[in-house]
Amino acid sequence: MALTSGSLSCSQSIVTLLRQDYDRGAGLAAAGSMYEAARVVGNQVRRVAMLDREALERDEYKFNVNIILAGQIRGQPHDLYLIYPQGNPLRATEDSPFLQIGECKYGRPILDRGVRHDRTSLEDAARYALISLDSTMRSNVTVGPPIDLLVYERDDLGVGRRRRFAERDPDLAAIHHQWEQALRQAVQALPPIRFDDEDSSG
Repeated sequence: MALTSGSLSCSQSIVTLLRQDYDRGAGLAAAGSMYEAARVVGNQVRRVAMLDREALERDEYKFNVNIILAGQIRGQPHDLYLIYPQGNPLRATEDSPFLQIGECKYGRPILDRGVRHDRTSLEDAARYALISLDSTMRSNVTVGPPIDLLVYERDDLGVGRRRRFAERDPDLAAIHHQWEQALRQAVQALPPIRFDDEDSSG
């Protein structure tokens, strides 16, 4: 499974090249590990960069493609990689159990505070992902539905649970409303702020 952000045309070129190789039994089809698969994707990122970067930059467009690659090869552990525009991969770890691409600055604090490698269930991780996206959509009008959610469980070796949230999806609206209300209630439950002048008075 792959997610892309950045230049749509460059992303489409990379996916097309990967699919062509896969159909011939090469590239991702021949990768012996998820690390090798991440390197295969990175090589295609570099290939498209060599084809298109000069023309893009001549017209003041930046070559900007980020890819998240996730999955599992039978008999091996599942894995998650981020491939940078330079083609090099970064692997998720226990200390950094999630990776993000695209517009992430608004929603990342929710994931940083909530997601724990050894304690967060897949169900809760999906909820964190949705409220993280909700926070991003609230602060950046260029981000919005549809939202595609896919939950992969170790050793499934296939796409099991998936959901597309359209713009007026009632479940997405309920999550938005309940999260906003819960946040306000949590703030009201915090201890009062003690100011310096209050400590010195009386």
